[in-house]
Amino acid sequence: MTIAIGERFPDVTLKTPGPDGPEELRTGAFLAGRRVVLFALPGAFTPGCSNTHMPSFVVNADKLLARGIDAIACLAVNDAFVMGAWQKDQNAQAMTMLADGNAELTRALGMENDRSASGMGLRSKRFAMILDDGVVTWLGIDEQGVDQSSAESVLARL
Repeated sequence: MTIAIGERFPDVTLKTPGPDGPEELRTGAFLAGRRVVLFALPGAFTPGCSNTHMPSFVVNADKLLARGIDAIACLAVNDAFVMGAWQKDQNAQAMTMLADGNAELTRALGMENDRSASGMGLRSKRFAMILDDGVVTWLGIDEQGVDQSSAESVLARL
């Protein structure tokens, strides 16, 4: 079942790129007492994610932060090494990169997208959410394209 507005975000341990390699990040601690925008995408370095989705957040990061957002997080079913390389490639230093290598969080959110037919395995659906102290207050899910989950869509909800 897909996570819904009003529900608490799952408390799981993910990996995030750190200066000396992957570091653990507990979602409950990361979200506690903060207003966070989290967006998820099928995969780092893929065309739609690299050309449209991530750039919308890079360009609008200052606007999101100016509207009371404490952190912006990007989630993908990739490992922390890939997420770190993509963060550098996309000039996305304002983002906290969340590597869900085994898709455990993606499954817990009900956002899994089986792309096995195209050789990509299990990935995340494309979505964005606003979380207040770990509770979902807004959720935009894209079935195709980048419409409901863009930074511009998030800004319109703030």
